[in-house]
Amino acid sequence: MSGDFDAIRAEFDLPSLAGTNLFPSDAEVEAEAIAGEVPAGVEDATDIPFVTIDPPGAKDLDQAMFLERVGDGFRVHYAIADLGAVIRPGGAIDTEARRRGQTIYLPDARVPLHPPVLSEDALSLLPGQVRRAAVWTIDLDSTGLATEATVRRALVKSVAQLDYDEVQATFDAGKPHSSIESLADVGAMRLKYRVGLGAIELGLPEQEIVPDGNGWKIHMRMRTKVDAWNAEISLLTGMCAAQLMLKAEIGLLRTLPVADVGAVDRFERAAKALGVVWQAGETAGEVLSNLDPELPASIALMSDATRLLRGAGYEAFDGAQPKAKEHAGIGGPYAHVTAPLRRLADRFGTEVSLALCAGTPVPDWVKEALPLIPEIMSESDSFAAKVDRTCLDQVEAWMLDGKVGQTFDGFVLRVNQGGSSGEVVLTDPPVIADCDGANLVEGTRVSVRLTA
Repeated sequence: MSGDFDAIRAEFDLPSLAGTNLFPSDAEVEAEAIAGEVPAGVEDATDIPFVTIDPPGAKDLDQAMFLERVGDGFRVHYAIADLGAVIRPGGAIDTEARRRGQTIYLPDARVPLHPPVLSEDALSLLPGQVRRAAVWTIDLDSTGLATEATVRRALVKSVAQLDYDEVQATFDAGKPHSSIESLADVGAMRLKYRVGLGAIELGLPEQEIVPDGNGWKIHMRMRTKVDAWNAEISLLTGMCAAQLMLKAEIGLLRTLPVADVGAVDRFERAAKALGVVWQAGETAGEVLSNLDPELPASIALMSDATRLLRGAGYEAFDGAQPKAKEHAGIGGPYAHVTAPLRRLADRFGTEVSLALCAGTPVPDWVKEALPLIPEIMSESDSFAAKVDRTCLDQVEAWMLDGKVGQTFDGFVLRVNQGGSSGEVVLTDPPVIADCDGANLVEGTRVSVRLTA
């Protein structure tokens, strides 16, 4: 099973699993030296009982959290792997990371942004290990508004590595881990707060490639409540970082323009055509937040809503407010700062935030890099999306191999202009495919025949 996606690796010029040199030799040497360093000279915050929540078996752990109730609000402690403290600007690792932009994930292996001795070991927030971190402390009032946010360097030690399904099961049983006992309240409160700001949360089921005996298959993974709650902590932190940057007029934002009136009107017509109730005064985000993701009509409307989320980019600025500030999908200004092991931009965003909170100048090496990061990230985002889509295409082809002429049940996901073609989602196997047919209607169940 290992190496099943080597043809895709070759197509995109990614390292083969058969090879051992994932990084240039000078980057490997530099990584080994960093891994051997003993953290010292910063605050000891190892008494905070942080936990991580990641997919099962994950090793590149960027984030750890500890939540507590304070009066009628909450305090969020969020530890982020600290790469800026050890990666030498202009060094071999920095140079290679700028070339890659982000970690690329394939079903049988990842192509990491940083050497695994760092990203999966020495700098990863693994349980029971003392690690360098940028520790955010964010206070929330009873409405979900962040009233204060700071970040500092410290040493931390995670007490447990949890996965999404495990955490969901503990909440369903009423026995969550004590470090995240209030995650449900904080997550739901923040989601409601952001939707009130106009955020657009889709909640679409996700095609996920998983092992199947000696091969692979796709299953449709529904987003759990814990998925959403966990994401809210990261989004909260990124929004706080963006406010720090905007106030100081220096930083790097992730942006997405507000959809134009025409796009919103088309979305409203689609909702009504699918029988979705749209109350007077409701925003698109509020309508989406009330959908049942189990229903085909809901999934079709969520898919339509992706047309409201076009034009994403990055905005670097220094000395003045940026032209583009908002991220319409999130509900306000937002910066990447929570995944530095896997995404280049986060290391630089974190360094800006640390300097601003410490009252010290933003390092020159960060200021020099900021104008370069938007293009690097935009190109790597596009590249990662192509690799991901190609892997899904490959597995879909494997699952349908030898079944030409057979019929399948499914529902119409999207209709092209004219109604004679579009996209369908098969029920079993969960494949998304182009389809021709007369009078296709979004959200309706259909029987389709595989022709090619």
